[in-house]
Amino acid sequence: MRRVRVSSHQTPVQKLGDSQMKLTPKFRLATASTLPSPTLTSDIDQSSWETPLIPGLPDDAALNCLLRLPVEAHDACRLVSRRWHHLLADKARFFTQRKAMGFRSPWLFTLAFHRCTGKIQWKVLDLDCLTWHTIPAMPCRDRACPRGFGCIAIPSDGTLLVCGGLVSDMDCPLHLVLKYDVYKNRWTVMTRMLSARSFFGGGVIDGRVYVAGGYSTDQFELNSAEVLDPTKGVWKPVASMGINMASSDSAIMSGRLYVTEGCAWPFFSSPRGQVYDPKIDRWEAMPVGMREGWTGLSVVIDERLFVISEYERMKVKVYDAEMDSWDSVNGPPMPERIMKPLSVSCLDSKIVVVGRGLQVAIGHIKKQSGSGSSCNRRTSSYLICWQDVDVPRAFSDLTPSSSQILHA
Repeated sequence: MRRVRVSSHQTPVQKLGDSQMKLTPKFRLATASTLPSPTLTSDIDQSSWETPLIPGLPDDAALNCLLRLPVEAHDACRLVSRRWHHLLADKARFFTQRKAMGFRSPWLFTLAFHRCTGKIQWKVLDLDCLTWHTIPAMPCRDRACPRGFGCIAIPSDGTLLVCGGLVSDMDCPLHLVLKYDVYKNRWTVMTRMLSARSFFGGGVIDGRVYVAGGYSTDQFELNSAEVLDPTKGVWKPVASMGINMASSDSAIMSGRLYVTEGCAWPFFSSPRGQVYDPKIDRWEAMPVGMREGWTGLSVVIDERLFVISEYERMKVKVYDAEMDSWDSVNGPPMPERIMKPLSVSCLDSKIVVVGRGLQVAIGHIKKQSGSGSSCNRRTSSYLICWQDVDVPRAFSDLTPSSSQILHA
């Protein structure tokens, strides 16, 4: 039996720079007659640094242009000059400069795994340019179940947390906490959670990360919950959920954490759900209509809960808190090429769905005036229109596990 050993120190585990290291080309040994003089070499080096970033433009205006280049163009553009190479060869330097200039672009981070090998990898979609690129490999040494991880984005910090997880061949949950920093382009190992857990709910409220429930050793369901202060890097327990349950989905609305057990076919029993209020450190039962209609993965837009219903032909519906019921969202069905399993995230008023093969569809939500009913079926005042995104063929064997959106 393999032992799982994860460091609890916040130490760097991945070097900065390109996500894929490349060997430099071999150089031939020059003869004495062909070697440049030290003085000439020094003059060439100095002049290369004094050359303007873009001839005819002040450097501040040129930098404003270069910081808008999509990542996929960096490899070619850094060959232009030494100064371009200095800026574009190091992702950490590039995004630190973007942050200083106040640039913010949305990126979709998708945790995916190969269907045959199970190898875990991250793929990133620039939602402005709709281009893909990679980040450094996540330092997970053991063969882990991708769906057991809890992935939580902290937009205010530009960081992504990967918590817990499950060693596939041992059913052994992990205390693991990894942090990816967009601006530093590297992973670090954080202080581990108080309880090892997998398949749990979580979210961010007022900058603090909450996790609850999940599976422990021998697939025993947990009732514990805890909170992380990212600035201090310390986990603390919060009130118990009151019931033992794993989570299929969770959401944050109005400063409260909603955790659902989710529906499973066939419906032998009614799903359970709990709601946590951090202001009073207390859990309460989720409304009946809410938990019974929460039949898929969710996003929150304008403090309204939207769900992609996996058991109702992938239709989109929205929760009505006053009536404790669900209304269908008007519009065409989701593109057929989006196949389960899938992951869901949101950007402003857009629902971003990633399906098998990392096929992506973006649903644009619009609010309409009035609502109606037809054939005893409630319809909401929302309309959705779908947009397809081109995906590289190389992704055809990849399956999404989780997706989060950060700005950088």
